[in-house]
Amino acid sequence: MTDAPRPKRPARESYNQTSRLMMPTDANNLGHVFGGAILAMIDMTAAISAIRHAHATCVTVSIDRVDFREPIHLGDLVIMKSAVNFAGRTSLEVGVRVEAENLKTGERRHTNTAYVSFVAVDLEGRPSVVPEVVPESAEEQRRFAAAARRRAHRLEVLRSEGQIKP
Repeated sequence: MTDAPRPKRPARESYNQTSRLMMPTDANNLGHVFGGAILAMIDMTAAISAIRHAHATCVTVSIDRVDFREPIHLGDLVIMKSAVNFAGRTSLEVGVRVEAENLKTGERRHTNTAYVSFVAVDLEGRPSVVPEVVPESAEEQRRFAAAARRRAHRLEVLRSEGQIKP
């Protein structure tokens, strides 16, 4: 990797929204959707935003804390919205907001938020440089600053565990 200036890309260019109707194969015997089904959707939705931003293959490094605030039910439409919040030299953090919509009533509930970290890789699987994120709106700037704090915390934890050099 060289020290050439990195290109810049607005956060809005990574925006992605996906939805899927929750079917019986997604649910447990209580009619609630399995957490693993939601995690797989989060990872896929976030990957699309990461790849859009990097214009490269991106691999999942971690999914930060995911709290299941309330159940998602069989028959709900799950809507996931994602965008890149922050980009380091080769890594990116993507925020994902999960909502469940009752299609019969139109009621929509915020059920989860997740932060997914990716690393962009080249054809040989080596980390590759990604564009810087340009947060334009006040909301994008807030998400950028919060993501920078989360990144610093993640790096500190990895250092304290001996997983990366100090």
